Amino acid sequence: MGFRKKNKSPPVLSHEFVIQNHADMVSCLAMIILLGLMFEVTAKFAIMFITVQYNVTQVPDEKSEPVNLYQYGPKDVATVFFYLLIAVILHALIQEYILDKINRRLHLSKTKHSKFNESGQLAAFYLFSFIWGCSILTAEEFATNPTFLWEGYPHTNMVFQVKFFYICQIAYWLHALPELYFQKVRK
Repeated sequence: MGFRKKNKSPPVLSHEFVIQNHADMVSCLAMIILLGLMFEVTAKFAIMFITVQYNVTQVPDEKSEPVNLYQYGPKDVATVFFYLLIAVILHALIQEYILDKINRRLHLSKTKHSKFNESGQLAAFYLFSFIWGCSILTAEEFATNPTFLWEGYPHTNMVFQVKFFYICQIAYWLHALPELYFQKVRK
């Protein structure tokens, strides 16, 4: 009976440990923010991270219903930070449950494996962004009247879908910066 060599886990907070467990650490941080919603004392602080801020209600005329619009401001940084954490978690889920399973079947080399992972992540993000962007274009009547895109520029008042789309886009691209470190690509 042969003994198997056990894989030792790297020391806590070492370079390798952070690379292997960054998604778990980020999910714990996101859970702490979500747990803040449960208590009245911390709910006001936690809600700033999760919800879209700066709601403005406008009434175009007396006969029509009020319209909820959103502006931008410094509290949006907290919201972008929370959705950056969500982007890291989604990145890890796509990697583990989709891309790694495909990689095991393809038997790619290390460099092709790395390129496949990066391309797979970008393809998932672009597909999701394309579908979501098209739904916004059709729902907000930008497709039927494209002059809405540049009339009144810069657009300081946005509908919820547009502002949330922008926040998610910023969060994804900010998540991509530390992800370069975590990819651990070797020459």
